[in-house]
Amino acid sequence: MMESALTARDRVGVQDFVLLENHTSEVAFIENLRKRFKENLIYTYIGSVLVSVNPYKDLEIYTKQHMERYRGVNFYEVSPHIYAVSDNAYRSMRTERRDQCILISGESGAGKTEASKKVLQYYAVTCPASDKVQTVKDRLLQSNPVLEAFGNAKTLRNDNSSRFGKYMDIQFDFKGAPVGGHILNYLLEKSRVVHQSHGERNFHIFYQLIEGGEEDLLRRLGLERNAQQYQYLVKGNCPKVSSINDRNDWKVVRKALTVIGFTDDDVEELLNIIASVLHLGNVQYGSEESGNAYITTDSQIKYLSRLIGVDGSVLKEALTHKKIIAKGEELMSPLNQEQAASARDALSKAIYGRTFTWLVNKINASLEFKDSSFSSKNASVIGLLDIYGFEVFQNNSFEQFCINYCNEKLQQLFIELTLKSEQDEYEAEGITWEPVQYFNNKIICDLVEEKFKGIISILDEECLRPGDASDITFLEKLEDTVGGHPHFVTHKLADGKTRKVMGREEFRLLHYAGEVNYNVNGFLDKNNDLLFRNLKEAMCMSENKILTQCFDREELTDKKRPETAATQFKTSLAQLMEILMSKEPSYVRCIKPNDAKQAGRFDEVLIRHQVKYLGLMENLRVRRAGFAYRRRYETFLQRYKSLCPETWPNWQGRLVDGVSTLVKHLGYKPEEYKLGRTKIFIRFPKTLFATEDALEVRKHSLATKLQACWKGYSQKTKYRKLRRSAIVIQAWWRGILARRRAQRRRQAAETIRRFIKGFIYRHQPRCPENEYFLDYVRYSFLMKLSRNLPKNVLDKSWPTPPPALAEASEHLRKLCMQNMVWKYCKTISPEWKHQLEQKMVASEIFKDKKDNYPQSVPKLFVSTRLNGEDINPKVVQALGTDKMKYAVPVTKYDRKGYKARSRQLLLMGNSAIIAEEAKVKQRIDYSALKGISVSSLSDGVFVIHVVCEDNKQKGDVVLQSDHVIETLTKVAICADKINSINISQGSIKFTVGQGKEGIIDFTSGSELIVAKAKNGHLSVTAPRLNSR
Repeated sequence: MMESALTARDRVGVQDFVLLENHTSEVAFIENLRKRFKENLIYTYIGSVLVSVNPYKDLEIYTKQHMERYRGVNFYEVSPHIYAVSDNAYRSMRTERRDQCILISGESGAGKTEASKKVLQYYAVTCPASDKVQTVKDRLLQSNPVLEAFGNAKTLRNDNSSRFGKYMDIQFDFKGAPVGGHILNYLLEKSRVVHQSHGERNFHIFYQLIEGGEEDLLRRLGLERNAQQYQYLVKGNCPKVSSINDRNDWKVVRKALTVIGFTDDDVEELLNIIASVLHLGNVQYGSEESGNAYITTDSQIKYLSRLIGVDGSVLKEALTHKKIIAKGEELMSPLNQEQAASARDALSKAIYGRTFTWLVNKINASLEFKDSSFSSKNASVIGLLDIYGFEVFQNNSFEQFCINYCNEKLQQLFIELTLKSEQDEYEAEGITWEPVQYFNNKIICDLVEEKFKGIISILDEECLRPGDASDITFLEKLEDTVGGHPHFVTHKLADGKTRKVMGREEFRLLHYAGEVNYNVNGFLDKNNDLLFRNLKEAMCMSENKILTQCFDREELTDKKRPETAATQFKTSLAQLMEILMSKEPSYVRCIKPNDAKQAGRFDEVLIRHQVKYLGLMENLRVRRAGFAYRRRYETFLQRYKSLCPETWPNWQGRLVDGVSTLVKHLGYKPEEYKLGRTKIFIRFPKTLFATEDALEVRKHSLATKLQACWKGYSQKTKYRKLRRSAIVIQAWWRGILARRRAQRRRQAAETIRRFIKGFIYRHQPRCPENEYFLDYVRYSFLMKLSRNLPKNVLDKSWPTPPPALAEASEHLRKLCMQNMVWKYCKTISPEWKHQLEQKMVASEIFKDKKDNYPQSVPKLFVSTRLNGEDINPKVVQALGTDKMKYAVPVTKYDRKGYKARSRQLLLMGNSAIIAEEAKVKQRIDYSALKGISVSSLSDGVFVIHVVCEDNKQKGDVVLQSDHVIETLTKVAICADKINSINISQGSIKFTVGQGKEGIIDFTSGSELIVAKAKNGHLSVTAPRLNSR
């Protein structure tokens, strides 16, 4: 029973929100939902209303055993479940012979469709059955996949979102067996046929047909097994979804159509229409020089002509012209490219929308119980309403306006019926009914639907009036007519704060669930929902049997303008209200725990919105306005009789006297309860909790009775003390809060004064009057700096600091540059790093020392200047296995006579090799290398100094290289002689042989000249490239 679960309420919450101690707190409401959700308890009551949270995973609570557990059991004797609501409605229908209805609501993805399936499954399994009844049960169940295929689609919020409202009547005979059914559909989202938002899909049936249809079927329909080929299926850029298996769903739908009673001809005609919609979407237009549209895709017209049985030329003309009747004459007016595309889309929507209505009627015909001995007038009915919940999107249009109007009506009905059921129960039990204050949203319903002055009437008037009617003129008419209404606001009528969040093409309605901005763009077109006359005529010529029923020829002769979409919806909604008012309602409120469809994730912000939109707190407040708990005397006395010596173990008198004795013994105060004719009414949940807690203590032993009484007394005393203390603390705390508010105001005023005074004295030296302002200026600079830091090491921009922060700004700039350099170094590749390391060595050796160094900086060092074929194979053979690190062509000057000879300088692992064609002329070990001398001018001459004691060496080597910076950097790295390179001014001395020296003189000139001078020295003249 529900009472038995109260002992674990701290862990799993309460099963009925009515028993929340703080029933006015939204925080307590959501926390109770969270506790139960984490324990996989997705169902909770608000009185007789069931709140269901979508778990996004399979729970083992829908088995046949669970169905049997709830079958025929009192509503509160088992834990909350959709089966309990289903069974309670069924038993009420059987015993009271009054029609029932179950209203399921919630936003997309909350689980409404699944809830309605569970209700149907419960009746299919638990109700009595015969062969005929079993057929009806099967058809009731199989109608779901068919309606889902044609009326559901993948949206951003839900992979199987119902894009229409559905009300289904299930008819039962006198035995309680389901014998028939009837479905009403509301406001199919036809615009989805021609357009889908990014990440959304068209209706499931299109993808199921393409993915699951047999090859012969697709060939006959002229379709390809690729959804990307069809314009109506690519706009959402989401042809496949991981959670949807279109191929398997196709098999389910085909089987369901057979079970429902569709013949092969019916199915073929239906699929012809679905394929024709896809082909219509692929009809493309071109534009003539005159601006008139013409069709560029004749192949699509051929398919359309064959599929819907209309002559191709008639179709072509209907898709590019419109018929105008003026003064009794019929004129064909050509359409431009944009108008023709709109006409094509309008035809697609009309075909699909009317076909869906035909499909629902066909299902209704199959569900009708055809037995002469059974009269449908004598049938008992359970209605099942699966309809869209309150919707608030970033951009709300005509569809959201209709949906939210529907929810306003349902909320009005919901509150009225809830109050009525409460009042009826009070009157039946002889309890005085206390009027309940609640938000009556009749004022909003009247704003929308009132005759002549309501929004729908104004919209219809704009649609029907001659002249240049547009969405903007509709908005202006609204401002003129209902501009003074307290629940209506536009950009023009709003205050400055509201205008910032409203567009000029929007109006705002203050719904029961919150404010919603509606964009009027498209309102008139969607409300008119018109189809050109010649398109209707073409469809009336169709040989497709379904289309001939969808497009009646009487439409062509009927001079009366068809009702607008809003008026049709308003009328059907009024009929729905009449249906629901005639039935005993049960409610299921579905909640989506998160937008990511993840199991176990509880998004408190999202759930708070839904609690508000579903009006759950208002419902709880109405339910708690009187008595929170009520039970029949026999049930109450049977459970709690052990708590009173006079009623334990058995009470022999009247039940009402026994309960009266028991509650008096338990210490109930007169204001906490009332005794009716057959039930006890308890006002506060804490009273029931105290009773349940006392019973839990009593269970252990009767010997604890005195202890329990003493605890009850002490707790009451403690409660009174706490209450008195709480009053004192509250008064004290309110005083503190008031003083804090006053202090904050004073501080705010003082801050403003200091800021103004600082601004006045801002040019003076720092003083008490301007220090606050100057600190703010520094803070502003630092915040500006944080938003405008340089993006890379080459970006030298830096905000100009105030004078007081110049030094700090410079430090920050340097730190910022160091950080960017560090980040840059982390991202460079190994090859580039090696290049930079060589450049660093070259910089260390030559920067500001040698004239031609700057010209070498932008040129990358290469791994070698000689390819394999440039080096004689005999030289390679002589080098053996020693790996060559670098090779460059050089010019060697003889020690005697300084004759220039071409040579190759090869850098190995341990030595430098000077080679002449096929011969190794000299090997210089790095260990014998004393140093290298080079001039400061732009020439490429350098001297390799070697140890004279080495008999292998003939003396120092004079070489010249066109890449002297690169060559010497490579030699310095390979020989590890970075610090042994000497850059000389004027002349270089070198050893010619044993004890002999030579001299190289360097002078500046206009061009490079290397020659032997008259004094016997080697003379090098080089141009100066830059001044150091």
